[in-house]
Amino acid sequence: MRQLSQGQAAKMRMESLHKLAQALHVSVVELVEKFSELAIAAPAPSLPQASLQQDFLRHEYQRLQHQLQQQQDTLQQEFQNTSLQILESWLLQYPTAAYAAQQKEVPASRLLPLMRPIEQLIQTWGLEAIAPVGEVVLYDPQIHQLMEGQAEVGDRVRVRYTGYWQGEKLLHRARVSPVKTAEN
Repeated sequence: MRQLSQGQAAKMRMESLHKLAQALHVSVVELVEKFSELAIAAPAPSLPQASLQQDFLRHEYQRLQHQLQQQQDTLQQEFQNTSLQILESWLLQYPTAAYAAQQKEVPASRLLPLMRPIEQLIQTWGLEAIAPVGEVVLYDPQIHQLMEGQAEVGDRVRVRYTGYWQGEKLLHRARVSPVKTAEN
């Protein structure tokens, strides 16, 4: 029977550890720390064994980095596919409708149904409008941005551009203008 060199034997042990770690869904370092009392009591590894361990850990790190990049790419692709499925009708119809509106063949009000896919996407992402455009609300500088004039907290203002929440997070403040006393 052929004798293995010390380096070959160490490499075989590392390969075995790697396979066992994969089967248990843990890293080799975790495997050694959790399941080996030898790791605590063993003397420092010899230089060739330490070099093999470093090579193995470097390889494992690169493999995990590659796996993480693949997962990120997959998630990005899934996100794009889902968004495109929601926006498909808009992507197909909007350019023609916009052209017709520019040529004054179609009134702009007939273009509003084309916005439903975008509204659906916004809803899917959990975005909520602070208030609809034109609504009169009480001024709150935390969620409103004055476009002109001055207002104190609690003054009546008219929403000119909708702001958005996503859950508890404020994405954009609603842009408002003070309501003139004649409008009250």
